[in-house]
Amino acid sequence: MSQTIFERYGGFANVSRIVTSFYEKIIDSPVTNPYFHDIDMKRLIDHQTKFIASMMGGPASYTNDHLERVHAHLAITESAFMEAVDMLKETLEDFNFSDEDIEQVEMEVMSRKNFVVTRGS
Repeated sequence: MSQTIFERYGGFANVSRIVTSFYEKIIDSPVTNPYFHDIDMKRLIDHQTKFIASMMGGPASYTNDHLERVHAHLAITESAFMEAVDMLKETLEDFNFSDEDIEQVEMEVMSRKNFVVTRGS
């Protein structure tokens, strides 16, 4: 049986480091930073670690309804979403993910875009 991306890259401990690094980029970006004012970053990183782990084949899972519900009030634009996707890919490169694994994670994230981006933005 082949390993999942989650297993190949060290499980939750390493995914937590990846997500922390990713959010450092998110906060530094003028496109994505405005979405994170007054956010409990420790709590968000915990949730995002589970979400990214699930995108890598890990044990956590989120329904599309849940994703839509928690993002609906944020009015996330397509450009902000794509900026975040680009920063995630860059972060995975920083952690020496293979191109194939980066593409797989990107595909998983992109398949949920319609549940994160506010319609008409």
